[in-house]
Parts: sequence; structure tokens; C-alpha cells
Amino acid sequence: MDASFWHQRWEQNEIGFHESKANPLLVTHFKELSLPKGSRVFLPLCGKTLDIAWLLSHGYRVAGAELSEIAIKQLFVELGVEPHISDTGKLLRYSNNSVDIFVGDIFGLSASVLGPVDAVYDRAALVALPAHMRARYAAHLIEITDHAPHLLICYVYDQDLMEGPPFSVPNEEVNQHYRRSYDSRLIASTSVSGGLKGRCNATENVWLLRGGS
Repeated sequence: MDASFWHQRWEQNEIGFHESKANPLLVTHFKELSLPKGSRVFLPLCGKTLDIAWLLSHGYRVAGAELSEIAIKQLFVELGVEPHISDTGKLLRYSNNSVDIFVGDIFGLSASVLGPVDAVYDRAALVALPAHMRARYAAHLIEITDHAPHLLICYVYDQDLMEGPPFSVPNEEVNQHYRRSYDSRLIASTSVSGGLKGRCNATENVWLLRGGS
């Protein structure tokens, strides 16, 4: 899978992965991060998720990274704000008040360009990447966020029954990617109602990653 896959999905409006409301697991479990209002939360591969509006409405600042400029143009339209657009060298930065979204390849985003963040909310990034990219992604995310705590949501299902994305990321893989940097705790596990895409049984797991070395 390469960038053209995601560009094509947005160009053709094939965005069944886009939810019509804030993710219920975010709403229920975000408090586990114990962040004061005004904290800056980073959403990797954010698309135009309504989770951003939910975070803003609860007093948080949002940073994000997204490959598709189409998605981010739509995001700012739906937020009802006009973005300031600047060139950071490898990515475009769309910003306005409490929102900073970096458009382009997330692997081109550095800690200095991103700036300090207080937490990471990863609902759609790790599960969007095939297995051969996930270790690199996790290491990069830890580096550019300076080991900020994570609220991480993953699917677990029989990968033989369905091709991703979203991909299955089993518990042992989560620990493999993050155990050197975080103490990981599985804080919730729930069955996906009706199955994943209506095709196979799946579980959605919520992880809290914090502390560690």
C-alpha cells in the first residue's frame, strides 16, 4: 500500500472509514489521559475526523498529520474557519487558532516542526498501516512527540478473513512496538457490533500508553 491508495480514496470520496460523529471510545476514555484544558493533542493520519471538533469543543488544542490535502480542506470548511497555509519544507501547515494540521507524509514531519504535544490520540493511524510499516511508524511517532502518552485504539480480528485497512493489530504487537517507551495498559475491549465492515467478528481495544523509560 502506498500514498496513491489514500489519495485515490479521498479523490473519489470513498471514505467509508469517516465516522459521522465523534468516536464513542474517545468520548468515554479520553479522560484517562488526565489532561488539563488547553493541552495539545496530536492525531496522526487524522483525515477530517469529527474527533477534532470534539476535542476543540472540550477546550483542547489539536495538532494533526494527514496525507490528503482534500481531507484537510474539507476539515476546515466543516469547522467553519479559514486556515492559514504555510510551507514547512516537507509538508504544508494548515492552522487557525487552536488547530495545526500538517499535510503530507507523516514520516517527513519532525519534532521541531510539530512542536510540543501533551498526548497522542491514535484511532486511525496504526490500524491503517500494513504490518511492514507499523514498527517504523511507532518509532517515528514516539520520537516526534517526545514520548508523549497515547490513547491508542486498535482492531483485532482474523486477518485471513479480510484484507485491511483497517488492519488487525493484536495485543502482542502493540506491546512489541511500545513496551520500550511506555507502560501499556489495556483499558477497554469491546466487540464490534455487526462485525468489522459486516464481514468478520472483531474486537476494538483501547490502550493507555504512558510513562516508561
